[in-house]
Amino acid sequence: MPPTRTAGNAPVLAASGLRRTFGKDGFVAVDDLSLSVAPGQVHALLGPNGAGKTTTVRMCATLLTPTAGEIRVDGVDAVRHPEAARARLGLVLGGELGFYPRASARDNLLFFADLQGLDRHRRRQAVDSALERMGLADVATRKTGAFSRGMLQRLHLARALLGSPPLLLLDEPTTGLDPDVALHVRDLIRDLAADGTGVLLTSHSMPEVEELAGTISVIGAGRIVTRGTVRDVAAHAGIGMTSGFTLPAHLADGAARLQERLGAGAVVVQRPASSRWAVTVYWAAGDSGADREARDAALATALTEIGVEAPADLLTRPASLEEAYLALADRLAR
Repeated sequence: MPPTRTAGNAPVLAASGLRRTFGKDGFVAVDDLSLSVAPGQVHALLGPNGAGKTTTVRMCATLLTPTAGEIRVDGVDAVRHPEAARARLGLVLGGELGFYPRASARDNLLFFADLQGLDRHRRRQAVDSALERMGLADVATRKTGAFSRGMLQRLHLARALLGSPPLLLLDEPTTGLDPDVALHVRDLIRDLAADGTGVLLTSHSMPEVEELAGTISVIGAGRIVTRGTVRDVAAHAGIGMTSGFTLPAHLADGAARLQERLGAGAVVVQRPASSRWAVTVYWAAGDSGADREARDAALATALTEIGVEAPADLLTRPASLEEAYLALADRLAR
């Protein structure tokens, strides 16, 4: 029988004050970290390698015991009752391990369905449904030792879907996947969230996070640095809008000349793009009507002063997650 679910909009994951140390020296991998995931929410955990993302996911999955702090999965105390919590979540850590290479994909999933305590009358239906959703139905009888990395990643996802858990913990779920398969996985994550599944997602793909996540927590050195929407992250990074355009090839010093004129309210960078220079202006946070008018006027004046008419390809837009993240990079290192 599937576990009894908590009612209402109570979080399917609630972690508070998490701390995890390793080794004799007590290296602090995660320190005073709190987050929650509501039903139907995709919450992304974003940060550089070594920031504590995977350690956090492993604690939430009951694979690591926190040194301090509390975790509740669908209302269950995951520290005191890890087996009961584990029955309420699906986990994808990925990689090439985790399956019996001499057994078929279907037999592997049937084994894990038994471990999860799925009713014997519905486990085959659950396995076949998971294989179908991940596009593995036609290779269900093939031994997993012959699977490519991408196929194994999809099998990890199929395993996570067994039992229709209310919480999915997805650590880099599209790593190693071809673009078309990665697109399918993103569509699946979106559909699962729309059906009420809570998702905690880690990914190095900024467009993927920006596309899927309603809430983003940026982690650095084991602590949450900022949390919110893409706009919130950008504001924390000190970026509001960006203006992009190209300049003629002879203006190799165009960015430096524009920077001199725009001053501290903007950061100007340029890179070669075919036979021209691609220029991006990162504007300080603030987007009131007065801010926009002042920004547009300052850029127009600066361009005129360096002898350039208003570029036809000029586009001003809100900062992307990748741009905001790169602006935060120095604050995330240990």
